Amino acid sequence: MGIITPSSLLLSLATLVASHGHVDWLVADNVAYRGWDSPAFTYSPPTYPVVGWKIDAPDNGFVEPVNFGTGDIICHKNGSPAGGHATVPAGAKIQLVWNTWPESHKGPVIDYLAKCSSNCESVDKTSLNFFKISAGGLIDMSLSNGKWADDVLMANNFTWTVQIPSNLAPGNYVLRHEIIALHSGGNVNGAQAYPQCFNLQVTGGGSLAPAGVKGTALYKSDDPGILFNLYTSPLVYPIPGPTLAAGISSSTAAQSTARPTATSSATAP
Repeated sequence: MGIITPSSLLLSLATLVASHGHVDWLVADNVAYRGWDSPAFTYSPPTYPVVGWKIDAPDNGFVEPVNFGTGDIICHKNGSPAGGHATVPAGAKIQLVWNTWPESHKGPVIDYLAKCSSNCESVDKTSLNFFKISAGGLIDMSLSNGKWADDVLMANNFTWTVQIPSNLAPGNYVLRHEIIALHSGGNVNGAQAYPQCFNLQVTGGGSLAPAGVKGTALYKSDDPGILFNLYTSPLVYPIPGPTLAAGISSSTAAQSTARPTATSSATAP
């Protein structure tokens, strides 16, 4: 098992890289688990299991709408399963800590879950059926270009909090967390999707088991929430993708800054 030191966590939280971003840490029950740092791990892969799916984005790049029907939209470019998972109880609040995010890249923050038939470390991503558990979009239309969910993420030290449904059936799940940047969304193929995936083992006695849809069917390039001009007024924004899964009562959890007290490598199957 690899050792992740608190100092490396603090350095990761404090260091901002040029352009865009990625999720460095997943925090559950005050324990921080490593995400996939593509700019670093492309050249120096981790020697310990992480919870973040491996992706091919050394430039912290994005998935274009023209590729929304391909496997890249599922868990980012050439996404492949993480080597481990974090165990969390149903109802847990999970914090996803980005290394940075550009202020100009306004847009929604959306979260999905998909259940794996066995362990998620060996799942075929095209077999996953995602159901939406959280969605934040345009919050305040009175501001110039609006106040968006990603603005809240930035205000909380680049942290987004999502709650696992308290009545979710136990099992192994892929958490798909995503920001869609709309600063160029008024142009065809202008929106930018930044999906990030993580392996979770959810415990509890719930029975909620939404059907979900394939990742390649979540969005179309001309959906109103994808082909969208945020520089118009008044702003009215339809969050793209399916509606919240039945049985989920709230669209977003209360947001706060991550303050982990420990770090851990992921649990390998």
